[in-house]
Amino acid sequence: MAEPERPQRALITGITGQDGSYLAELLLGKGYEVHGLIRRSSSFNTGRINHLYHDPHEAGAKLELHFGDIADASRLSALITGIAPDEIYHLAAQSHVRVSFDEPAYTGDTTGLGTIRILEAIRQTQVPTRFYQASSSEMFGATPPPQREDTPFYPRSPYAAAKLYAYWAARNYREAYSVYAVNGILFNHESPRRGQTFVTRKITQAVANIVAGRQKELYLGNLAARRDWGYAPEYVEAMWRMLQVDQPDDYVVATGTDFSVEDFVRFSFERAGLDWQKYVRTDERYFRPTEVDSLVGDASRAAEVLGWRASVHPEQLAALMVDHDIAELDGPVIDVPLVAPWTTG
Repeated sequence: MAEPERPQRALITGITGQDGSYLAELLLGKGYEVHGLIRRSSSFNTGRINHLYHDPHEAGAKLELHFGDIADASRLSALITGIAPDEIYHLAAQSHVRVSFDEPAYTGDTTGLGTIRILEAIRQTQVPTRFYQASSSEMFGATPPPQREDTPFYPRSPYAAAKLYAYWAARNYREAYSVYAVNGILFNHESPRRGQTFVTRKITQAVANIVAGRQKELYLGNLAARRDWGYAPEYVEAMWRMLQVDQPDDYVVATGTDFSVEDFVRFSFERAGLDWQKYVRTDERYFRPTEVDSLVGDASRAAEVLGWRASVHPEQLAALMVDHDIAELDGPVIDVPLVAPWTTG
């Protein structure tokens, strides 16, 4: 009797983060066997994926977690050899832009050098795998929008500079060693699973706390910065699609919309029937030493080659995040209707 064909196998670094948790859900739903890299800690940091995890002794368990660190090249090589993944999604990084100014060397080591450690492990082990590098719109920095795949880069933070190193490393291994490596240049993407120190989640949680009477004011930095915000579950679908095409390439993933931080604040407070100007204050400590004024992506190539388009845009995104954060606090039911979905081009 022929051996049953094994399922597709994926390794996700950063599986406990926002994107990693949604990607694991997506891949498990497609029948993948999913392996995740997690850092050893005295406390668990798996809240975003607990609903996906089953004891590996149970029949049918398809998610397995492995201790490791992207700073440990030998461990990465051993895991890639042992797992033999068909696809590797490298999402792990020090990903907070403002923090990268305070921790530039650590950011460079994890966000930049972590990528080349994995690429070198792929090259040395010769495991036939497809590699996804989580690149960032922050690499464009001061270059005026709209930004697309051929737009010049101008990083404005240690985080962006580290991501740019990782981007070129992926391209170099693709060209020098024929590694199937792609760069997903994702613009800002958010969700109720976004970390609480990121501005969008900080805003929506503040709205929930204000509604519940637990908070009186919200302090923010640069309200004039303009961003292209999308919905994280849709963006991980784009990641997967990038690894399904015959030839590896690089893709911008974005909604093509242009809104300021102030706009997102207004959308969020209005969802709860509040006037944002009564609650929001500016604190210059939250400004970056070098600001990025505007990031707006052109995802035409992703639409043409991958058939991917965003359907959730910022006002809708703010509404679903506020609804989640209010429900999480057992706040009152909001009777403000959700805006109709945008049509996408």
